[in-house]
Amino acid sequence: MIGYGRQSIDQADIDAVVSVLRSDYLTQGPTVDRFEAALAERVGAQHAIAVSSGTAGLHLACLAAEFGPDDIGLTSPVTFAASANCLRYVGAEVRFGDIDSDTLALSDAAIEHSLSSVPQAKALISVHLAGLAAELGNLRRRAGNRVVIEDAAHAIGGSYVCGRPVGCGKYSDMAVFSFHPVKTITTGEGGAVVTNDVELARRLRLLRSHGIERDQTRFISDEGCDTSEPKPWLQEQHMLGFNYRMTDIQAALGLSQLAKLDGFLTRRREIAKHYDASFAGLPHVRILQSAPEQRARSGHHLYVVLFDFEALCTTRARFMAKLREMGVGSQVHYLPVYRHPYYARRYGFKPAAFPNAEAYYNSCLSLPFYPGLTDEQVEQVIAAVRRAVLG
Repeated sequence: MIGYGRQSIDQADIDAVVSVLRSDYLTQGPTVDRFEAALAERVGAQHAIAVSSGTAGLHLACLAAEFGPDDIGLTSPVTFAASANCLRYVGAEVRFGDIDSDTLALSDAAIEHSLSSVPQAKALISVHLAGLAAELGNLRRRAGNRVVIEDAAHAIGGSYVCGRPVGCGKYSDMAVFSFHPVKTITTGEGGAVVTNDVELARRLRLLRSHGIERDQTRFISDEGCDTSEPKPWLQEQHMLGFNYRMTDIQAALGLSQLAKLDGFLTRRREIAKHYDASFAGLPHVRILQSAPEQRARSGHHLYVVLFDFEALCTTRARFMAKLREMGVGSQVHYLPVYRHPYYARRYGFKPAAFPNAEAYYNSCLSLPFYPGLTDEQVEQVIAAVRRAVLG
């Protein structure tokens, strides 16, 4: 069975991890520092804060921005639940806007409508679905002094319309990456927040490690301010933080994977180009994010196709089963967040308010898409899809 996504691990990755296993540090040590420096340099940001998952990164970004129960944040409904959950974790409320039917990002009309109807909204969380960065110039201008966070879990290695790398901080206060095994690079589990704001970076580092301050120049308690003699053991908890640290084991894998990022992206683009050409003209099939400019700048995490299952006289479940019979796995990304029972109960959103999100959800399917696919496997996927469509 060819799954929709899979990590690409080679001997260099294994050697990097083994090297750490033989070192003095297994948890958060010098390899995490090196990974953060390399990541920041790659995306053009001043600070990178490695964490235990992309979800942890989103949570900490909301905490560092000091969102709370009196705040409201806007995000896309077509995303993994973490893009909205991070607001709820800190007690903030969530509003969703409809998506653009091609880029799959929050549409300009939805942003304008949402900010007009909820002017007190404090946060905008933009989602780069499938790896294509949203056109953030308009979003940044409309946001004004609101905090903009990029959920860039799918988009490492991608770029904006202007050509700058995703994560550089030109359009947002923070951007969050994920290094889950199906993402472009992996640390097993893991993520990172990147920012150009020194104070946000400081808060993020505190919050990922229990909120504990180790810099004695920042101590505030009577114990900490007593300079009569050195107290090298002393540390102070300044915030209610979490254990969201990345380990040196994970960071070693991340450093090795980061060195292969360009190669991974090149192979993903080759596969996308071949898929595009092979599926063009198929009846009742629509390829997304396929304009040459979009393909050139995407992080290419997912290859999503829209199928008119009703016109094909089938259902998505039967279509997926047919592909599976031919050894090809597929997946749906994603059930709109407002459809999840938790959000439906809390907010009672009407699907009719999100026509583009609903149309996308009813017809989307993610096909196998990762660098380790051989040419033969790519042809197997193409043949299976064509057979499922054409009969």
